[in-house]
Parts: sequence; structure tokens; C-alpha cells
Amino acid sequence: MGNRLLVLGWHNIDPTPGFPDPPGVGRLGFAKQLRMLSRFANVLPLQTALGLMEAGEPLPSRAVVLTFDDGYRDNLELGVPMLERHGLPATFFLVPGFLSGTVGAWWEDLSSAFDRARASSLEFGGTAYPLSTPAERETAHAAVRGALKTLDHASRVAEVARVSALLAPAETSVGEGLFMDWSGAKSLLAAGHEIGSHTVSHAILERESESGQRAELGESRAALESGLGITVDTLAFPNGSSGDYSDVTTRVAAEAGYRCAVTTTAGLASGKDSPYEMRRVVVTPTTDLASVAEKGWRKARGVIGRRVAAVSARR
Repeated sequence: MGNRLLVLGWHNIDPTPGFPDPPGVGRLGFAKQLRMLSRFANVLPLQTALGLMEAGEPLPSRAVVLTFDDGYRDNLELGVPMLERHGLPATFFLVPGFLSGTVGAWWEDLSSAFDRARASSLEFGGTAYPLSTPAERETAHAAVRGALKTLDHASRVAEVARVSALLAPAETSVGEGLFMDWSGAKSLLAAGHEIGSHTVSHAILERESESGQRAELGESRAALESGLGITVDTLAFPNGSSGDYSDVTTRVAAEAGYRCAVTTTAGLASGKDSPYEMRRVVVTPTTDLASVAEKGWRKARGVIGRRVAAVSARR
């Protein structure tokens, strides 16, 4: 038993423009990961883990929570049957704007435009980027993607549209239907999984005003609860690094009625830490989970051992 929790986070399983991989690799890798988890970990629903941590009760040894961000359709079509095969629960952090089809996933739209670019160069931020080779396109793509993450949501969406027009992408239907709809979200619940909020439009919260953050968090929770007939009190910060939220964000999340918020800061979650800055290890289907888990649990054992030694030394 212990008080440390390994929260794992995935996005997609099959490749997408934003998360490219060779065909089939994601499915095989994810199946391997689930086999390992079912044999060596104690996988808990997030709500169960939170209840134990809030009560100060010990977690099972090698406690793990599985989470998925964004609501990619393959989470439902591929992930849920594979999870069911092993009897593993998961939490899916969904974006009402994606479910309704009223908001696009800016990183997928941008990636797709670069993949299909017919322009030979791109002028962006005072720099001319050549686009003749895949390596040149990836250099330009990385520069644009990084810059767009510093903008508020409305400006980011507008800039994606502007850059996409400059790239003159070839027409394609690839990438359409990447995300599940409300019916898909209901299917997740019917399969016994939990649903949390990922904001209403996938805004990076620290780039928004306080009122904008309130709207993103409050409207997302209200939309999910109304659309699905459930209580939603868990949250995943979009992008989720330490620079993507602030004390204002965590305060607004608490005031909006959320019970916890998970980040993308790697490490083990603990009941001693703020529930609105839960550490989480973001992985892909090709990540060596055995190594991730062993490193995490070994580190936790080391921390606990040092604390015990320090307490003993003071006695």
C-alpha cells in the first residue's frame, strides 16, 4: 500500500496529422501496454483514487489511473474494446466544442495544412521558411506551432487559418472525423468509463483572461453535465505544463466546482499535493510503459525511504 499514484495520459491510438506514426504501430503498442498494466498494476478509476487520497487512506501498491485527452474517435472505437478485454477503467477528458463539431482542433488543422502544403516557402514571424523537403516543413511547423501556443484561443484560431491559407494545402478528406461526437461520449459512459472536462474549446487557460477561464471551465462542465446527464468534477488542463495554468486557474477551477485537475507535469500524484496540480505522465502507444512505471515507483520508494529516515533521525 502507498500514497503515490501513477496517472497515465494518452491522446490518440492510430496516427493522425498531429501525432504521426506508421500505420498499425499504435494499435500494437497500446495492446502491449494494456497487457503489461493488467498483469503488474492496480488500475483504479480516477474517482476511486481521489476518494482514497482525500480520505488519507492508502492506495493499493502500484496504483495507476488511465486517462485520455481530447476525445479522439479511436479512443472509443479501438481503446474501449481493448480496455474492456482486460477489465480496465479509464477517464476521458472531453471538449464539448469538439463533440458538437463547433470547434476545430487547431494542432490537427495546422499539421494537416503543413502535410499538404503546396507553397514553396512560408513567411512567418519575420522569417522565411523553405518548405521544399519534409525536414524543412517540420522546422517551419515546429516554429509556428510553438508561437501559436503563446496566443489566446481566438487569436490562435485566426492565425491557424491565416497560415493555412499561405501554405496553399491540397484538398483532402484525411483528418475528417478524428473526434467522437456526443453519441460517442455516451458510449464511453455505457462502457463503464468516467468523463471529465478538458475545457469548452481546448483553450490554453493561462493565455486567457480570468473571465475567459471562468467561461471555459464553467461552460464545459455545464455542457457535459447537461449533454450526458452526469456529474463532471474532474478536469485536465489543455497543454497542461506549468506555464499553461496559474494560481488564478487553479482557484477558478475550484470555484467552478471541480474536484481535481491533472497536468502534464511528469511524476507521481500524491494526496499531500494540491488536487488542482496532479502530476501525470503523458505517453504514446509506443512508450515503454514498463520502464516508465518502474522508474516512477522506484523514485516513490526512494522518497518514502528518505522521509522515514529523516523522521527516525529526529526522534
